[in-house]
Amino acid sequence: IFQIFTIASNCRQNKQADRTITKTVIVNNRKTKVCFFYLSIVMLWNRKYQEFDLVVSSVTTKVKGVAQTRLTGVGNLLWDVADYSSSSQDRNSFFVMTNVIVTKNQKQGKCAEDRFPPAGIQTGSCIRFDVMKKTCEVSAWCPIETQTNPPRSLWSVKFSRLFPDSLTLDLSRSRNILPQMNDAYLRSCHRANDSLCPIFRLGDMVREAGEKFSDMAVEGGVIGIQIKWDCNLDRLMQRCLPRYSFRRLDERESNKTLYPGLNFRFAKYNTVNGVEERTLYKAFGIRFDIMVFGQVGLYLTFNLTFLLWIFGVISLILQSNFLNVLKFLRLLLVRTVDEVMRS
Repeated sequence: IFQIFTIASNCRQNKQADRTITKTVIVNNRKTKVCFFYLSIVMLWNRKYQEFDLVVSSVTTKVKGVAQTRLTGVGNLLWDVADYSSSSQDRNSFFVMTNVIVTKNQKQGKCAEDRFPPAGIQTGSCIRFDVMKKTCEVSAWCPIETQTNPPRSLWSVKFSRLFPDSLTLDLSRSRNILPQMNDAYLRSCHRANDSLCPIFRLGDMVREAGEKFSDMAVEGGVIGIQIKWDCNLDRLMQRCLPRYSFRRLDERESNKTLYPGLNFRFAKYNTVNGVEERTLYKAFGIRFDIMVFGQVGLYLTFNLTFLLWIFGVISLILQSNFLNVLKFLRLLLVRTVDEVMRS
């Protein structure tokens, strides 16, 4: 049963006071109900009455944290932001080193080549690589890198990352750091307790992507950070807040790809007794790709197509149910007010 409205009828007899009796009119019209629910759900719930604009966003990131590792043949190493995060920075992504192979005190010279991969220019001579085998002699940075398998990572999962996201649209300007988020809030907020907190721990992001940090940190990988904006700028329902989600983008199975994980090499140079030396780092880590998408809706003007559709639907209903509409109006006129005479 579809309830349209509630009306009141006034009862008057002679010069006594009026009495008000509440009366409900029930109209059991299936077509009217279908039309009403369609307009309510499809138009209002899906916000078809709004004008939409796409997101134009700018994201900056900042990483904080310190790590300490103990590597065989190298000893204890302390890593800060300049060491593990600044080596590889792309436009829409950032890299955090989670594992490393270090080859110290390399100098340019001639030495034995390892089997794979090639590390220099072969001289044509065959020299002893170790007590068990001989390999080709190469001109290269010696000693060459010999360790191929990355060690189990002992890096901390408590590195934090801040994502200030400035959203610019033709209809609005918004940020994911809200006005009430002061310095004290940003220092103490945690995503587990507050979904709007813009500070994320690396371990939490990897876990929300369905991965285990201790496993992924060994060879590295790629995590996608999805920031979705779905803004409603109507005065009575104004809301413009981001939603964060994470997923792994690279192939996780080592036996399904030729080069599993993610790694690159870089070197630090110095001069000892007039001879240039370097320390070679093969860095494994996680690259985080930031993807921002969404839309913003605001009631400005009705779309011409929407107006034509509304008029077409109303016209169709009136034409197909003209007699029913007349009966309905006659029923309302007759039953709107009933005079109750006191006997």
